[in-house]
Amino acid sequence: MEEKYNTREIREIEQELHIEILPGTEIMADIGSHHFVKSGDRSHKVLVPQPSEDKHDPLNWSFKWKIAAIIAAHSVTFTQGFGPLSLAPMFPDYIEAFHTTLPSAVQFTGVAILVLGFSNFLWVPISTSFGRRPVYIFSQLICFASCIWRAKANSYGSFMGACVLNGIGAGPAETIQPAVIADIFFLHDRGKWNTLYWVVYMGSLMVAPIISGPMSAHVGWRNFWYLNVGIIGLSLLLVVFCFPETKWDRATPRNGPSVAPQGVVEDEKGETMATEAQLQQVETAHRDPWLGKGYPSKMQWFIFQPNAHPFKSIALDLWVPWKLMIFPIVQFASFVVSWSCSSFLTLNLTQSQVFAAPPYNYSSQNIGFMNFAILVGAFIGLATAGPLSDWVSMRATIRNGGIREPEMRLPAMIPYVIIMYLGNIIVSVGYQNHWPWEAIVIIGFACAGIQVAALPSIVSTYAVDSYKPVAGSLFVSMTVNKNVWGYGFSKFITNWAEEAGFIPPIMTNASLILLWCLFGILFYFKGKTFRRWSKNSSVHRM
Repeated sequence: MEEKYNTREIREIEQELHIEILPGTEIMADIGSHHFVKSGDRSHKVLVPQPSEDKHDPLNWSFKWKIAAIIAAHSVTFTQGFGPLSLAPMFPDYIEAFHTTLPSAVQFTGVAILVLGFSNFLWVPISTSFGRRPVYIFSQLICFASCIWRAKANSYGSFMGACVLNGIGAGPAETIQPAVIADIFFLHDRGKWNTLYWVVYMGSLMVAPIISGPMSAHVGWRNFWYLNVGIIGLSLLLVVFCFPETKWDRATPRNGPSVAPQGVVEDEKGETMATEAQLQQVETAHRDPWLGKGYPSKMQWFIFQPNAHPFKSIALDLWVPWKLMIFPIVQFASFVVSWSCSSFLTLNLTQSQVFAAPPYNYSSQNIGFMNFAILVGAFIGLATAGPLSDWVSMRATIRNGGIREPEMRLPAMIPYVIIMYLGNIIVSVGYQNHWPWEAIVIIGFACAGIQVAALPSIVSTYAVDSYKPVAGSLFVSMTVNKNVWGYGFSKFITNWAEEAGFIPPIMTNASLILLWCLFGILFYFKGKTFRRWSKNSSVHRM
């Protein structure tokens, strides 16, 4: 469970329901005499985690404050992802400017991806020790400086140095926002917000080539990096003025399960006068009067939050991502995320190789515009994956008597696995046989956008539901896995495709995605067993 409820109360609930409550198992309905704070809307969902009675608790913030914070967080995610994978349409320009080859130009992207993943061993400890706000501010300052360097670079080595610095600064785009979402939104809403996060992040990688291609063709590639300077500066202002600290210590909840309130209003015949919905609203208002009405405190606007034991906290956060790598659920999520994202990366790295050459001979502008299809696919994934996974898990929760298990979300992967494999077949065979660009782009690229918005969001939400206290460290594990594979793939795919054609590398990658996703069947049936193995782990007490 997300809160450390009284052990006696948990045992009572287990005896009433004849189930085992493990970390990740959530109670989504009142059980016997145990009543919970519920949402104020018509659904009256049990809120997980249970908010405190503090008006400054981010779970209690008003909708206005939550939206302001999430917009600022999205701006960081978008702007930090915008630069590193924007280079694909500009590869010919870099080859000419720095007198290099295509495989060497591709390494601008590969090295930035590799550094970006490992930089989170710096950012996540800072986030858990001193808060999300200082990470967003200082990482954006680094990205701001790196983009100025990129714009002014006059040699291959100088531009590569700027790529490395950009990778260091852009790490939080892949790890911090899932923790922010868990800080301010309840469990029943996480699916859609995590899907939106993945769409914003992957969308930044899709939109960037659309813009970089035409800009490179008409005003030069250096001006594209000055555009990055401008949007990062705007995002930094949003963080400073719209993003208060969302990290909140809820280790000792003030609102755990409780017995139903006494003194229900009755008429002279002893019949209840209020409706059940009215009673639930009264109870919620009594239990948490600040729900939906809270706001940040002055301290939450500080650049960083005080920590009595910062070095101990940082040391733990440096170790936890490595520890999580032995947890089966984390490994499952990491491998699905890694290879699903590499399916999109494949298109990013090969589009110039295919469409700038005969028989297409398209300009960087036209190649950049092809990424619109991936973006449209991502929006389709956004519109369907989050609501579908939340609906699937809620239906299963209702059938299970109001008890939710994280594994209930996994069946939502099925349609997106089919879409993923179909899209890779169309792209690889279409590349190899020079199909009309419409088939490759409109169908194949769109399928890539759908699956990369859906599969990573579903499995990462599953992992966060299972290990919420270490959500940031969990994403470090996934990001390192993803980016090491992405770097390796970027290192070899150009030469591999030239030597063996496009079908072997693309379909090898697609088959690996299919393999990792098929493990979802095992985790659907045995995931609770895997969680039982780690139920006493210290990661649940952090």
